[in-house]
Amino acid sequence: MSTNELRSPASPMTIPATATAAPHAPDAAATPPDAPPARLPWPALLALSTGGFITLMTEALPAGVLPAMSADLGVSQSGAGQSVTLYAVGSIVAAIPLTAATAGWPRKRLLLLAVGGFTLANAVTAVSGNYPLTMAARFAAGLVAGMLWALLAGYARSIVTPEQRGRAMAVAMSGATVALSVGVPAGTLLAGAAGWRVAFGLMSVLALALVGWIAAAVPPAPGRAEHDRLPLRKVLRIPGVGAVLAVTAAFVLAHNILYTYVAALLEPLHLGGRTDTVLLVLGLASLVSIAATGALIDRHLRTLTLTACVLVAAATLTLAAALLGSAPWAVYAAAAIWGLGFGGVATLLQTAVADAADTAADLAQSLLVTCWNLGIAAAASAGGLLLDHAGPQSLPWSALALLALALAVTAAARRHGFPGRGLPGRR
Repeated sequence: MSTNELRSPASPMTIPATATAAPHAPDAAATPPDAPPARLPWPALLALSTGGFITLMTEALPAGVLPAMSADLGVSQSGAGQSVTLYAVGSIVAAIPLTAATAGWPRKRLLLLAVGGFTLANAVTAVSGNYPLTMAARFAAGLVAGMLWALLAGYARSIVTPEQRGRAMAVAMSGATVALSVGVPAGTLLAGAAGWRVAFGLMSVLALALVGWIAAAVPPAPGRAEHDRLPLRKVLRIPGVGAVLAVTAAFVLAHNILYTYVAALLEPLHLGGRTDTVLLVLGLASLVSIAATGALIDRHLRTLTLTACVLVAAATLTLAAALLGSAPWAVYAAAAIWGLGFGGVATLLQTAVADAADTAADLAQSLLVTCWNLGIAAAASAGGLLLDHAGPQSLPWSALALLALALAVTAAARRHGFPGRGLPGRR
């Protein structure tokens, strides 16, 4: 995610000490109060959360409507499926350079532009009958998403007191969990009843409404002065940043090897027709996880991250045992444990990298976003190779090895990255 500025520790944003506007930021004079309110700014945080909801819904919705989408566009389902790939590529390409290029922009202006981008991209997707145009709109949505993900966490932290940052991020990032557990299934049902174009049109209308909500409820925050911006190589050398990125890569790769091919995992257990039920259990458990994370993250980030690794590893072992013993009932237990471990992970990792990077948090967040999307893309390729050459039973064991790596790095990063001490109340 310029003036003379006062910084608070571990804050990715800055609060101007004067009301003098920078030449490139005419609205920077309307800055937040020097002392944020003691209570969480719920309207603003829920607006940010809705931004995350729209981002994930826009990314995942094509997966549930591929047959109808491919028929309308006159391409194969694999061709329509490239709409998901291009979105991910856009996010990977955009997150770091766009975040760096817009570092000096007022944050609210950038947020409004990003959400406006979703309004336009989803509207084009809803009405386009031209395959190249639709794919261009999907790529553009991915570009916006890469920038928005890097912006949301830092913005949420900037409008609350230091001791509220973890809870604020948990609220702001909860929209993605709600999209995963409720939004995508609901969007798929709507698409089945009214058509896939209606579903994308509704996402465009929601994004447009969010523009108004942000304008009314989200306080402005300034960009960063040029002399305060660190180059990427220096951000990577900040103690703790590399550890958080390594955990992110290993954890996301492990999760998505299982999540992407969950239907293939269920087929040997004769549960191929129950994939939606299994994912619903995972999604509902994720909601419990994000609630617990929000309540505990400000005091127990390290413990929560270690616990997340252990829980997802336990779920992976349960899935492996279910495949070996042909025990279908164990899959639902594994899905619940999996959701409890995974639901709060995005918030935990984004908080950890923001704490480690301090004033360079916005660029560090863009690195994390890129790492996350690369993990998703790599999981699709690696999981496909494992499935083709070693069968579905190889997926849980491969994921388990990656989770062991994530657990080991988290445990070792006690001083920087996932500190046991050193931040107020952090354990």
